[in-house]
Amino acid sequence: MNPSSKSDIVLVVDDSPDALSLIHDTLETANMDVLVALEGKQALTIARRIRPDIILLDAIMPNMDGFETCRALKADQSLASIPVIFMTGLSDTDDIVRGLEAGGVDYLTKPIQPNELIARMRVHLSNARLSNNAQSALDSMGQYLMTTTYAGGIAWATPQTYALLAKARASSEWQSTELALQIRLWLAHQPVVGNVLKLSGLEYPLALKMMGVTEQKEVLLRLEDGDKPAGPALLKKELDLTDRESEVLHWIANGKTNREIAEILEMSPRTVNKHLEQIFPKLGVENRTSAAGVALRVLSAER
Repeated sequence: MNPSSKSDIVLVVDDSPDALSLIHDTLETANMDVLVALEGKQALTIARRIRPDIILLDAIMPNMDGFETCRALKADQSLASIPVIFMTGLSDTDDIVRGLEAGGVDYLTKPIQPNELIARMRVHLSNARLSNNAQSALDSMGQYLMTTTYAGGIAWATPQTYALLAKARASSEWQSTELALQIRLWLAHQPVVGNVLKLSGLEYPLALKMMGVTEQKEVLLRLEDGDKPAGPALLKKELDLTDRESEVLHWIANGKTNREIAEILEMSPRTVNKHLEQIFPKLGVENRTSAAGVALRVLSAER
C-alpha cells in the first residue's frame, strides 16, 4: 500500500458487471493492480498463473460458488496463504460463518462501502506480509521444519523438508497414508518436546523430533536425516577432533560444567580440563565460552 513499493495485485471474483465496475474503480484509485474473474474455476486458473496478493470473492456465482471456490483455494498449497475477503449480499449469520469456515479472513455485505473495503484490505494485506515474512525467514534458515495436524497430515513444510522427503523417496501417497498413520499413533502417546519418532517403511533413515505446538493448534516437528552424523559425531567430523574431544565439546555446548562432564563421561575433571587444553587451539579459541559458540554454530547449521 506504500506508493514507493510495488502495487498490490487484487483478484476480484464476481459475476455482476455493476459490482465489478465499482470495485475496479475503487481499487485503481488506491493504486492497486486489478485482475477480474467472473466465476470460481476462472478465478482458480488466474490465481495459479498470476498469484494475487489478496482475493475479493462473491459468494453467489454460477457453476462454482464462492464458498466452494474459497475451499479450493485453501486446498492448493501454493495459494492457501492468500487472504480471501467475501463480498456478498448474503447477510445471514449462517452465511457469514460458512464463509469464514471456508477460509475467508473477512466478510463484507453489499452494497460495499469503498472506504471500508480499502481499510479492511490494508489490515489483511499487512497481516499476510507479516505471516509470509515469518515463513520466508524459516525457509531461508534451511530448517527441516514442518507442521502437521493431529491426524498426521502435513499442513506446512519448508522447501528443505520436502527436499529431504524426496531424497528418502517418500512419495505423496506414502506421506498421506503411512507417514500420517505413524504421526497419528505417536501423537496419541502425547510426546513432549524433544521426543523423537524414527520413521519406518523407508529405505533411507528419517526421524521426526517434537518441537512444540503452534498457535493454530498444529504440531511443529523437525525432520531429521538419520544418515547424517549428529552431536559428538558431527563435531568430530567438522572440527577434526578425537572421539573424546568431540564428546567433551558436545557437553560444553550443552552448558555442562567440567565436574558434570566428568560424571557423564566417567573421567576425572582433570582429564576433562586436559581435553579442553587440546580443543582450544584446534578451534582457534581461548576459552570454553568461545569453544561452545563454535560447537553451537556447527550443530545448528545441520538442523
